[in-house]
Amino acid sequence: MLQHGFLRVAPASPRLRVADCTYNSERIIHLMQRAESEAVRILVFPELALTGYTCADLFQSIPLQEGAVSALLRVEKASGSVFSGVVVVGVPLWHDQQLFNCAAIMHRGKILGIVPKTYLPNYKEFYEDRWFAPGTLARSKTITIDKQAIPFGVDLLFEATDVPGLSIGVEICEDLWAPIPPSSYQALHGATVLLNLSASNDLIGKSPYRLQLVANQSGRCVAAYVYASCGVDESTTDVVYGGHCIVAENSTILAESKRFQREDQLLPCDVDLDRLRVDRLRTGSFSDALSNPLLRREYNRIQFTLGAASGRFGFLRPGDAAASRTLLRTVDAHPFVPAGQDQLRERCEEIFHIQVTGLAKRLEHVGKTPLAIGISGGLDSTLALVVACRTLDALGWPRSQLKALTMPGFGTTNRTRANALALMRELGVAAVEADIRLLCLEELRTLQHAPFGIDLTGLDVESFTRNLREVPPERCNDLVFENVQARMRTSLLMNSGFVIGTGDVSELALGWCTYNGDHMSMYNPNVSIPKTLVKFLVQWAAENEFSGESRRILQDIVATVISPELLPTGADDRNIQATEMSIGPYELADFFLFHFLRYGATPEKILFLAEHATFDANYAPAEIRKWLRVFLKRFFANQFKRSCLPDGPKVGSISLSPRGDWRMPSDAQATLWLDRVKD
Repeated sequence: MLQHGFLRVAPASPRLRVADCTYNSERIIHLMQRAESEAVRILVFPELALTGYTCADLFQSIPLQEGAVSALLRVEKASGSVFSGVVVVGVPLWHDQQLFNCAAIMHRGKILGIVPKTYLPNYKEFYEDRWFAPGTLARSKTITIDKQAIPFGVDLLFEATDVPGLSIGVEICEDLWAPIPPSSYQALHGATVLLNLSASNDLIGKSPYRLQLVANQSGRCVAAYVYASCGVDESTTDVVYGGHCIVAENSTILAESKRFQREDQLLPCDVDLDRLRVDRLRTGSFSDALSNPLLRREYNRIQFTLGAASGRFGFLRPGDAAASRTLLRTVDAHPFVPAGQDQLRERCEEIFHIQVTGLAKRLEHVGKTPLAIGISGGLDSTLALVVACRTLDALGWPRSQLKALTMPGFGTTNRTRANALALMRELGVAAVEADIRLLCLEELRTLQHAPFGIDLTGLDVESFTRNLREVPPERCNDLVFENVQARMRTSLLMNSGFVIGTGDVSELALGWCTYNGDHMSMYNPNVSIPKTLVKFLVQWAAENEFSGESRRILQDIVATVISPELLPTGADDRNIQATEMSIGPYELADFFLFHFLRYGATPEKILFLAEHATFDANYAPAEIRKWLRVFLKRFFANQFKRSCLPDGPKVGSISLSPRGDWRMPSDAQATLWLDRVKD
């Protein structure tokens, strides 16, 4: 999976015996073997794991110090035989006439470097100053262990020459709790994976705070953060340790262990180096921080070749296709929709208020001008309508100031027309029904266009409509016919007042709108809302903002098939134009959009992620590939529509505003992307 930018890391919390270095090294080696079988590439053990953190004054004992070194050498040797990745263990080491609380970084039978702890806690239940010296007091840049000169210091970074973007920084427990942790400097100087060897005891309320601390540091550093704390076998003379293990990535908790377990803990998880690379590239303030000379540090960059895992689940073994397709992290099939109901309700409420606030400010600016909105009876226009109504309520303006036009055309169904009329009536806006069929028929005649091959000579609206019902579904394809209707509606709206737009960001990404038709408005509160979220917003509004008949209508609209209703429906609305038959399922389109835009994922990576997501429907790999190609073609081909978007509020991490989040030439070619997902 390294070819997709994923790196498998694992914090571990082994069973141990306090001051029994031989036993502790055996448990560590056992977990190294387990980690190899699961293709872990970076394995992190707790602070002072070789001795136990709670040895207290025994740390000053020569037998314990020498036993720790012997145990370290056993683990070093094992790193060349039972584990092919990077392993990091905690060990006390005598150096420069002082004892340091250290992390030893090993790879394939060699100690790459030793990082001492910077900040020693000496308050409440902690007394580390009694035994250890802070790493900043080290005078020598190397330490000799078993006749080997090994880099030593708080200024070490470990860089893989064969994995783009992999640079490892190490800190120890209290370092994270400092106002400016060492990992902050490490990240600014290139570290993308931060490791913390910890011995954090458990108190009431400390676990969620610790979890938040790890998440926040990973976010501030735009990095992966791997945290391993010691477990229940530490001395319980005064405190208890729960063995908390955490993996976070750019403020998101990817994995967390259960605490207080009475067996070895190993928490493998895949972190995404490509995501971190993209986010750092886009966040200018991250690299700009180094313009402050006080934040600059000189680091000794130790290079190594990570290589492939050699275990039976190795990522990169030639021919091991099944192994290379595994992924140990959750892939959300609907990244715009929160999974939990409580969070979904909170998110919908927040988005709704952002929409209302954005529109209210614009309406205050333009003054009490006539307002217009087109209502189709579909999801997007319904959401825009309820936002507009609540905006008028917030401003203290009458809803009658809003002229809501429903404009049935040749593809309008009875269900959507009835819902549009009923909703406008219930909400108390100035409702207008304007049948556009005659206007469109005259324009088609003026254009000398024969829709679907139908000669318009002598036809009135009713006879033309009867002819349309006879058009077989396989011939229902006429772009001029569709665009005439869409632009006619926009013309009526523009001549009615300040137009409130209704289109969503999913349609904009796919270009599923008519240029200067439904594409255009004077302000669009829906402009950055993805389609997969729109129905939840309408459902939330139905349940929380409206009641009675309004609620019933809104809920029926949520259940309506998504359609632009621009093509003939056949007799009794049997052949409704289904958007998703043309451009693919919106749940796939939004999935593609999120990973393509938010994280700059390659097409191959998007396909790989889609294979590990659980969508509402079942899709064969070939079908996902097909719709991804459609998405890429349409995304590149329709940038010209996005280059002249009306104003509208950004509500989430994705926006296609040409003034803000997405600036792209309208004539860029999609070839490089399409070549990666050839049929």
